[in-house]
Amino acid sequence: MKKIAHIILFCVSFYNYSQTKPNVLFIITDDWGYHDLSYNGSKLYNTPNVDNLAKNAIIFTNAYSSYPRCTPSRYAMLTGTYPVNENKGNLAALPKEKNFISLFNEEGYHTFYVGKWHLGDGGAHPKNFGFKTTYAAGRSGGLGSRFYPFNTQKNGKPAKEPVEDLEEEGKAGDYASDLLTNKVIQLIKDTPKGEPFMGVLAYYAVHTPLEAKEKDIERNKEQLKAIDFGDIPEYIKEGAGRRKMRQDNPVYAAMVENVDENLGRIFKMLKDKKLLDNTIIVLTSDHGGLSNDGFKGQRNLATTNNPLRAGKGWLYEGGIRVPLIWHFGKNFKPHINENSIVMGMDIFPTLLDLAIDKQVKGIDGESYKNVLNGKVSWENRSVFWNSNKARPHSTGDPKESAVRSGDYKLMFFKDTNTYELYNLKEDISESHDISSENPAKLAEMKSLLKAWKKEYLVSSKMDIGKNKGKKKSNKDKK
Repeated sequence: MKKIAHIILFCVSFYNYSQTKPNVLFIITDDWGYHDLSYNGSKLYNTPNVDNLAKNAIIFTNAYSSYPRCTPSRYAMLTGTYPVNENKGNLAALPKEKNFISLFNEEGYHTFYVGKWHLGDGGAHPKNFGFKTTYAAGRSGGLGSRFYPFNTQKNGKPAKEPVEDLEEEGKAGDYASDLLTNKVIQLIKDTPKGEPFMGVLAYYAVHTPLEAKEKDIERNKEQLKAIDFGDIPEYIKEGAGRRKMRQDNPVYAAMVENVDENLGRIFKMLKDKKLLDNTIIVLTSDHGGLSNDGFKGQRNLATTNNPLRAGKGWLYEGGIRVPLIWHFGKNFKPHINENSIVMGMDIFPTLLDLAIDKQVKGIDGESYKNVLNGKVSWENRSVFWNSNKARPHSTGDPKESAVRSGDYKLMFFKDTNTYELYNLKEDISESHDISSENPAKLAEMKSLLKAWKKEYLVSSKMDIGKNKGKKKSNKDKK
């Protein structure tokens, strides 16, 4: 009888173990364009670790950021809402029932946030927002330098908003992305036994400043010598400035590859610890790559999103289409989803649904768990953008709005009161405006955009979370 009891106890223990909640690791890269990966066609950027993850995962080719700049797109991710405020909002005012992190905490998750936050401090600091542990997060949107000392710029001046923690733990020769990775590995290893983790790793790379390790730069300089760009021009005119057309920056390439190397370290640790199959890994970017400058001068542009049009700051595809990978061991059948339209604001609703079978009501983002499981497809979804914070001086973009519905996308330019219509299935480069050729579709798309604006661009939504009495700097909208 004792032997039978032991067998029963073992079976129950094994069943309970197999039913434990999955871990979650959400990785956000900064300014990493859709084609800044070798699996997506880059000839210069070598990303073998991400490529290998992608082979065993679900890849979305119609994944979008909710805004073409850092802060609003991140606000959308954290709140599951359209970022019509176009700023950092006030996360401290978010009710508990709509706070994804609080909901994970209630389910016994060890929650942590490592890296770029850029959504405020005080009550809106990630620790006060709900994350149990934070590192190198807070108000700052960027580093003074990628090398130690991280809060000092190349010109010797201190950064206006110093990044927390990094300098205290860093030393001469240290590179920021390496330290962020070290911290994530440590936090995962230190997670209390039996307690799942839900962590966010938000690299400051591959945003400016463009700085990389010398050996990595030299390797990419050598690789560039073998790449023939043919008759592709280096730049073309776009908006108030230029658009870069070649991936030929060896420093930026070295930064991309360093992120890939660091991700490889994390994936290996998860595999060695036998955590990989029970960890939901999501990898994406906050928006498109930095490919455009403006009328203020010819800046050092990082990359091209070609054949996607334009980049960071723009509502053309290059500014909002992002890489998106979902990996969950044997729980997902690896494939490329070329149909469903998904947004950055959908990620946390989906994670919550997958991990703990919970939903948040009264938000714009939706769980696409059934899309991941192959039960439904979202190819006919309608999604919207509004960018009223134009930066013609730096990235060349005007005030613009957009809607994508199915294969069609409508662009509206406020200053000129003009529209452009594209069939993305036939014209991914948005090079052929069909608004005059298809007046019926133009009218339909106009109606969609007008209805959304009427519902969303109203003071009751746009004023939510504004830090009244505080002047907003350009950095807040970065």
